[in-house]
Amino acid sequence: MGRVEGKVALVTGAARGQGRSHAVRLAEEGADVVVTDVCHDISDELPYPLASKEQLEETAELVRATGRRCVAVQADVRSVVEMRAAVDAAREEFGRLDTLVANAGVMSIGAAWEISEEAWDVVMDVNLKGPWNAVRAAIPWMIEAGQGGSVIITSSAAGIRGHVPYAHYVASKHGVVGLMKALSNELAPHRIRVNTVHPTGVSDTGITVGVPIEELAAREPLFALAAMNPLAPYVEPRDVSNAVLFLASDEARYVTGLQFTVDAGSTNKP
Repeated sequence: MGRVEGKVALVTGAARGQGRSHAVRLAEEGADVVVTDVCHDISDELPYPLASKEQLEETAELVRATGRRCVAVQADVRSVVEMRAAVDAAREEFGRLDTLVANAGVMSIGAAWEISEEAWDVVMDVNLKGPWNAVRAAIPWMIEAGQGGSVIITSSAAGIRGHVPYAHYVASKHGVVGLMKALSNELAPHRIRVNTVHPTGVSDTGITVGVPIEELAAREPLFALAAMNPLAPYVEPRDVSNAVLFLASDEARYVTGLQFTVDAGSTNKP
Protein backbone atom coordinates (compact mmCIF):
# COMPACT_ATOMS: atom_id res chain seq x y z
CA MET A 1 0.00 0.00 0.00
CA GLY A 2 1.25 3.46 -0.90
CA ARG A 3 1.10 6.30 1.59
CA VAL A 4 -1.83 7.93 -0.27
CA GLU A 5 -3.28 4.78 -1.81
CA GLY A 6 -6.83 5.28 -3.03
CA LYS A 7 -6.77 9.06 -2.62
CA VAL A 8 -7.37 11.66 -5.33
CA ALA A 9 -5.35 14.87 -5.52
CA LEU A 10 -5.72 18.06 -7.55
CA VAL A 11 -2.48 19.95 -8.22
CA THR A 12 -2.43 23.44 -9.73
CA GLY A 13 0.58 24.78 -11.62
CA ALA A 14 1.47 21.21 -12.52
CA ALA A 15 2.85 21.56 -16.06
CA ARG A 16 6.45 21.76 -14.83
CA GLY A 17 8.67 22.37 -11.81
CA GLN A 18 7.34 21.74 -8.33
CA GLY A 19 3.76 21.11 -9.45
CA ARG A 20 4.84 18.35 -11.82
CA SER A 21 7.02 16.85 -9.11
CA HIS A 22 4.15 16.92 -6.58
CA ALA A 23 1.78 15.20 -9.00
CA VAL A 24 4.25 12.43 -9.80
CA ARG A 25 5.27 11.90 -6.18
CA LEU A 26 1.67 11.57 -5.05
CA ALA A 27 1.02 9.12 -7.88
CA GLU A 28 4.06 7.08 -6.92
CA GLU A 29 2.46 6.57 -3.53
CA GLY A 30 -0.94 5.56 -4.89
CA ALA A 31 -2.96 8.69 -5.67
CA ASP A 32 -4.89 9.43 -8.83
CA VAL A 33 -4.32 13.02 -9.88
CA VAL A 34 -5.97 15.94 -11.66
CA VAL A 35 -3.31 18.35 -12.94
CA THR A 36 -3.98 21.91 -14.04
CA ASP A 37 -2.06 24.82 -15.50
CA VAL A 38 -2.94 28.00 -17.37
CA CYS A 39 -0.83 26.94 -20.39
CA HIS A 40 -0.39 30.40 -21.92
CA ASP A 41 1.27 33.68 -21.04
CA ILE A 42 -0.89 36.02 -18.97
CA SER A 43 1.09 39.25 -18.59
CA ASP A 44 3.99 41.10 -20.16
CA GLU A 45 5.04 41.96 -16.60
CA LEU A 46 6.21 38.41 -16.02
CA PRO A 47 9.82 38.10 -17.20
CA TYR A 48 9.58 34.50 -18.43
CA PRO A 49 7.20 32.35 -20.49
CA LEU A 50 4.64 30.24 -18.71
CA ALA A 51 4.18 26.53 -19.28
CA SER A 52 2.50 25.04 -22.37
CA LYS A 53 -0.30 22.57 -23.00
CA GLU A 54 2.31 20.10 -24.16
CA GLN A 55 4.14 20.35 -20.84
CA LEU A 56 0.91 19.77 -18.94
CA GLU A 57 0.25 16.65 -20.97
CA GLU A 58 3.84 15.52 -20.32
CA THR A 59 3.07 15.74 -16.60
CA ALA A 60 -0.07 13.66 -17.12
CA GLU A 61 1.94 11.02 -18.96
CA LEU A 62 4.52 10.91 -16.16
CA VAL A 63 1.72 10.34 -13.67
CA ARG A 64 0.23 7.58 -15.82
CA ALA A 65 3.64 5.96 -16.10
CA THR A 66 3.45 5.25 -12.36
CA GLY A 67 0.33 3.17 -13.00
CA ARG A 68 -2.11 5.77 -11.67
CA ARG A 69 -4.82 7.64 -13.54
CA CYS A 70 -4.52 11.31 -14.43
CA VAL A 71 -6.72 14.01 -15.93
CA ALA A 72 -5.14 17.18 -17.34
CA VAL A 73 -7.27 20.34 -17.30
CA GLN A 74 -6.20 23.68 -18.72
CA ALA A 75 -7.34 26.14 -16.04
CA ASP A 76 -6.39 29.59 -14.78
CA VAL A 77 -6.31 29.81 -10.98
CA ARG A 78 -7.40 33.45 -11.25
CA SER A 79 -10.83 32.17 -12.32
CA VAL A 80 -13.02 30.34 -9.82
CA VAL A 81 -15.13 29.14 -12.76
CA GLU A 82 -12.11 27.37 -14.26
CA MET A 83 -11.12 25.97 -10.88
CA ARG A 84 -14.62 24.57 -10.45
CA ALA A 85 -14.29 22.91 -13.85
CA ALA A 86 -11.11 21.20 -12.64
CA VAL A 87 -12.87 20.02 -9.48
CA ASP A 88 -15.77 18.78 -11.62
CA ALA A 89 -13.25 16.76 -13.64
CA ALA A 90 -12.13 15.06 -10.44
CA ARG A 91 -15.72 14.35 -9.50
CA GLU A 92 -16.60 12.93 -12.92
CA GLU A 93 -13.46 10.82 -13.37
CA PHE A 94 -12.73 9.68 -9.83
CA GLY A 95 -15.82 10.40 -7.73
CA ARG A 96 -13.83 11.96 -4.90
CA LEU A 97 -11.23 14.56 -3.96
CA ASP A 98 -9.03 14.12 -0.92
CA THR A 99 -6.13 16.52 -1.45
CA LEU A 100 -5.81 19.99 -2.95
CA VAL A 101 -2.29 21.21 -3.69
CA ALA A 102 -2.57 24.93 -4.50
CA ASN A 103 0.86 25.28 -6.06
CA ALA A 104 0.54 27.69 -9.00
CA GLY A 105 2.67 30.80 -8.60
CA VAL A 106 4.46 33.57 -10.49
CA MET A 107 7.01 36.23 -9.66
CA SER A 108 8.88 39.25 -10.97
CA ILE A 109 11.35 41.69 -9.45
CA GLY A 110 11.54 45.38 -8.76
CA ALA A 111 11.54 47.91 -5.94
CA ALA A 112 8.15 48.08 -4.22
CA TRP A 113 7.66 51.74 -5.18
CA GLU A 114 8.67 51.20 -8.80
CA ILE A 115 6.83 48.06 -9.95
CA SER A 116 3.75 48.65 -12.03
CA GLU A 117 0.20 48.11 -10.83
CA GLU A 118 -0.13 45.28 -13.33
CA ALA A 119 3.00 43.60 -11.95
CA TRP A 120 1.54 43.80 -8.45
CA ASP A 121 -1.88 42.56 -9.56
CA VAL A 122 -0.74 39.55 -11.56
CA VAL A 123 1.47 38.27 -8.74
CA MET A 124 -1.23 38.77 -6.12
CA ASP A 125 -3.95 37.31 -8.34
CA VAL A 126 -2.06 34.11 -9.10
CA ASN A 127 -0.28 33.60 -5.78
CA LEU A 128 -3.00 34.64 -3.32
CA LYS A 129 -6.33 34.85 -5.12
CA GLY A 130 -5.43 31.62 -6.94
CA PRO A 131 -5.29 29.44 -3.80
CA TRP A 132 -8.47 31.10 -2.54
CA ASN A 133 -10.22 30.25 -5.81
CA ALA A 134 -8.97 26.68 -5.66
CA VAL A 135 -10.26 26.36 -2.11
CA ARG A 136 -13.60 27.93 -3.03
CA ALA A 137 -13.95 25.37 -5.79
CA ALA A 138 -12.86 22.28 -3.87
CA ILE A 139 -13.97 22.71 -0.28
CA PRO A 140 -17.78 22.59 -0.66
CA TRP A 141 -17.55 19.19 -2.30
CA MET A 142 -14.98 17.95 0.23
CA ILE A 143 -17.27 19.03 3.07
CA GLU A 144 -20.25 17.37 1.41
CA ALA A 145 -18.30 14.13 0.97
CA GLY A 146 -17.63 14.04 4.71
CA GLN A 147 -14.31 12.18 4.36
CA GLY A 148 -12.02 14.94 5.59
CA GLY A 149 -8.99 15.84 3.50
CA SER A 150 -5.89 17.95 3.12
CA VAL A 151 -5.25 21.37 1.58
CA ILE A 152 -1.60 22.24 0.94
CA ILE A 153 -0.67 25.73 -0.25
CA THR A 154 2.75 26.57 -1.64
CA SER A 155 4.22 29.58 0.13
CA SER A 156 7.97 30.31 0.29
CA ALA A 157 10.80 31.20 2.59
CA ALA A 158 9.72 34.66 1.41
CA GLY A 159 6.41 33.97 3.17
CA ILE A 160 8.28 34.04 6.47
CA ARG A 161 11.02 36.63 5.93
CA GLY A 162 11.17 40.02 4.24
CA HIS A 163 13.08 39.08 1.09
CA VAL A 164 14.02 41.59 -1.62
CA PRO A 165 13.66 42.76 -4.35
CA TYR A 166 10.06 41.56 -4.81
CA ALA A 167 7.75 42.97 -2.16
CA HIS A 168 4.66 41.94 -4.14
CA TYR A 169 5.81 38.31 -4.14
CA VAL A 170 6.67 38.48 -0.44
CA ALA A 171 3.26 39.99 0.35
CA SER A 172 1.47 37.27 -1.62
CA LYS A 173 3.39 34.48 0.09
CA HIS A 174 2.78 35.98 3.53
CA GLY A 175 -0.86 36.31 2.52
CA VAL A 176 -1.33 32.60 1.87
CA VAL A 177 -0.07 31.92 5.40
CA GLY A 178 -2.89 34.04 6.79
CA LEU A 179 -5.34 32.29 4.50
CA MET A 180 -4.03 28.91 5.65
CA LYS A 181 -4.28 29.79 9.34
CA ALA A 182 -7.87 30.98 9.02
CA LEU A 183 -8.88 28.00 6.89
CA SER A 184 -7.26 25.51 9.25
CA ASN A 185 -9.61 26.72 11.98
CA GLU A 186 -12.68 26.99 9.76
CA LEU A 187 -12.24 23.54 8.28
CA ALA A 188 -11.13 21.62 11.38
CA PRO A 189 -14.73 20.62 12.24
CA HIS A 190 -14.87 18.93 8.84
CA ARG A 191 -11.56 17.08 9.41
CA ILE A 192 -9.97 19.01 6.54
CA ARG A 193 -6.40 19.97 7.37
CA VAL A 194 -4.73 23.05 5.88
CA ASN A 195 -0.97 23.69 5.81
CA THR A 196 1.62 25.67 3.86
CA VAL A 197 4.99 24.54 2.51
CA HIS A 198 7.86 27.01 2.41
CA PRO A 199 10.72 26.18 0.04
CA THR A 200 13.88 28.19 -0.34
CA GLY A 201 15.28 28.46 -3.88
CA VAL A 202 14.32 25.37 -5.87
CA SER A 203 16.25 23.97 -8.81
CA ASP A 204 14.36 23.13 -12.01
CA THR A 205 11.35 25.31 -11.35
CA GLY A 206 9.22 27.36 -13.70
CA ILE A 207 9.44 30.51 -11.58
CA THR A 208 12.38 32.78 -12.34
CA VAL A 209 13.26 36.39 -11.64
CA GLY A 210 14.17 36.87 -15.28
CA VAL A 211 17.85 37.61 -14.73
CA PRO A 212 20.72 35.30 -13.76
CA ILE A 213 20.77 34.73 -10.01
CA GLU A 214 24.45 35.71 -9.88
CA GLU A 215 23.68 39.05 -11.50
CA LEU A 216 20.79 39.73 -9.13
CA ALA A 217 22.90 38.77 -6.12
CA ALA A 218 25.65 41.18 -7.19
CA ARG A 219 23.08 43.94 -7.66
CA GLU A 220 21.08 43.26 -4.48
CA PRO A 221 23.25 42.38 -1.46
CA LEU A 222 20.19 41.59 0.68
CA PHE A 223 18.97 39.14 -1.97
CA ALA A 224 22.37 37.46 -1.84
CA LEU A 225 22.06 37.08 1.93
CA ALA A 226 18.58 35.63 1.63
CA ALA A 227 19.72 33.16 -1.02
CA MET A 228 22.49 31.76 1.20
CA ASN A 229 21.22 28.64 2.96
CA PRO A 230 23.20 26.95 5.76
CA LEU A 231 22.63 23.39 4.55
CA ALA A 232 22.70 23.60 0.74
CA PRO A 233 22.53 26.22 -2.01
CA TYR A 234 19.01 25.13 -3.01
CA VAL A 235 16.56 22.26 -2.71
CA GLU A 236 15.16 20.08 -5.47
CA PRO A 237 11.46 19.81 -6.39
CA ARG A 238 11.27 16.28 -4.99
CA ASP A 239 12.39 17.54 -1.58
CA VAL A 240 9.33 19.78 -1.48
CA SER A 241 7.17 16.98 -2.90
CA ASN A 242 8.13 14.73 0.00
CA ALA A 243 6.73 17.35 2.38
CA VAL A 244 3.56 17.60 0.27
CA LEU A 245 3.24 13.81 0.35
CA PHE A 246 3.51 13.74 4.14
CA LEU A 247 0.90 16.47 4.55
CA ALA A 248 -1.44 14.65 2.15
CA SER A 249 -1.05 11.32 3.92
CA ASP A 250 -2.78 9.97 7.01
CA GLU A 251 0.60 10.20 8.74
CA ALA A 252 -0.23 13.90 9.11
CA ARG A 253 -3.80 13.35 10.32
CA TYR A 254 -3.31 15.75 13.25
CA VAL A 255 -1.08 18.23 11.43
CA THR A 256 -2.88 21.44 10.55
CA GLY A 257 -2.06 25.15 10.66
CA LEU A 258 1.62 24.32 10.03
CA GLN A 259 4.21 26.37 8.14
CA PHE A 260 6.33 23.48 6.85
CA THR A 261 9.75 24.76 5.79
CA VAL A 262 11.84 22.89 3.22
CA ASP A 263 14.49 25.56 3.11
CA ALA A 264 17.91 24.11 3.96
CA GLY A 265 17.91 26.26 7.09
CA SER A 266 17.12 29.52 5.28
CA THR A 267 14.50 30.90 7.65
CA ASN A 268 16.42 29.86 10.78
CA LYS A 269 19.78 31.41 10.00
CA PRO A 270 21.08 34.37 12.03
